Amino acid sequence: MGMNNEIHDEKPRENCGLLGVFGVPNAAQVIYTGLFALQHRGQEGAGITTSDGAKVSSTKGEGLLSEVFTVRPPTALPGHLGIGHVRYSTTGSSRPQNVQPIVFECLDGLWALAHNGNLTNARRMRQAYQEAGAIFQTSTDSEILMHLIADPMYRTRNRRVERALSELEGAFSFLIMTPHGVLGARDRYGFRPLSIGRLGQGYVFASETCALDQVGATHERDVLPGELVTVDEKGIRSSTFCEPISGPLGQCIFEHVYFARPDSIVFGQNVHETRIKLGRRLALEHPVAADLVMPVPDSGNEAALGFSLASSVPMDYGFIRNHYIGRTFIMPEMAQRHDSIDLKLAIVPGVVRDKRVVVVDDSIVRGSTCRRRINALRKAGAKEVHMRVSCPPVRHPCFFGIDFPSSSELIAAERNLEEIRNYIQADSLAYVSLAGLLSAFEQPGDFCTGCYSGKYPAPVMEEHHKKDLEKT
Repeated sequence: MGMNNEIHDEKPRENCGLLGVFGVPNAAQVIYTGLFALQHRGQEGAGITTSDGAKVSSTKGEGLLSEVFTVRPPTALPGHLGIGHVRYSTTGSSRPQNVQPIVFECLDGLWALAHNGNLTNARRMRQAYQEAGAIFQTSTDSEILMHLIADPMYRTRNRRVERALSELEGAFSFLIMTPHGVLGARDRYGFRPLSIGRLGQGYVFASETCALDQVGATHERDVLPGELVTVDEKGIRSSTFCEPISGPLGQCIFEHVYFARPDSIVFGQNVHETRIKLGRRLALEHPVAADLVMPVPDSGNEAALGFSLASSVPMDYGFIRNHYIGRTFIMPEMAQRHDSIDLKLAIVPGVVRDKRVVVVDDSIVRGSTCRRRINALRKAGAKEVHMRVSCPPVRHPCFFGIDFPSSSELIAAERNLEEIRNYIQADSLAYVSLAGLLSAFEQPGDFCTGCYSGKYPAPVMEEHHKKDLEKT
């Protein structure tokens, strides 16, 4: 069918997590603690930038949080405000200069920014600035906002940041820092989450509410699509940088299916409960005679529980995850993922031997990992292996922050259901329907389902590859 069978990772990959604070003593330590709750969103690099009102301090580097801050701990970054970032690259490869926050100096002083998402007009805007003589220090699309903020066209006018943000297209949640304040913004479609919490007399921004919980903050609300929230000595205030969209929002449904931690509230809905609903719906749509339901941990756990509850087939843990191996989708190079995938999950033979097993996972993107695991289950003595998936087949690329931009990487784009079943060597295979997926949400019309349907809520300004902005 034209698919490269040597593509080894079956999971989607998303780009990063954000954490910002204002009015909080020892801001860097709070950011560091909160970013641990977001480490699942990015393991390539991490950084923290803080300010005490006079001095801006920054530490960042490649690797996990614990690795980056071994030499220079968060206590070395003074200040009561700051922003932090954990990164997976969806635009720009994994290299030191692409780690965020990006710190830059304008005529009016130092700024820093951190980004989650993909800008769909980045290539065109970058080329325009380069032709005008601008120098870029990274190959990320995030840096576009830096040049807009520094541009005299915006710098000398009122609502400077709002005007800069209004030029951006695509998916973004941004945290922006000055020496005196922190600003949070979401794109007009709301693709990527960003929440606001209170911590004492201060404020916290976070990509997921689990990070607010981690630092002891109380969740207040989400930053609204098209909103810029500014927190500084004057307090907290809101402004908008674009006209409200006329149609539905574009909240990424994969946040609930896979990316977010189950203890988070994302887009106003509990992730754990959503995934249980998806598992229940999957069991109703695609029942199977079986002895055992087992999840692919960790993101398949809740869906498997829902499947078990709805089907009355008992659930057990036939896969045991090695937590010392990172989430394989985070590793940027395919060879790295191939080397580590078989180390990630071990099988408990006594659980699966002589059993008809239903394996529940949140998604199948490429299929090679799924195939190897099914073969391993058979070697461990499973009598039958039935695959059930709590989202529809992923057939279309994403341009808004998930790193599967090419249909050639997607097994469902080139194979029908029976061909996929045959490839992964399952006894049966079924996905929840798109209607079934949407039934788990209170506001189903406000979610982007483009990777399933090919219909995107926002226009795609440019075709995208993660290394488009790099020079060879």
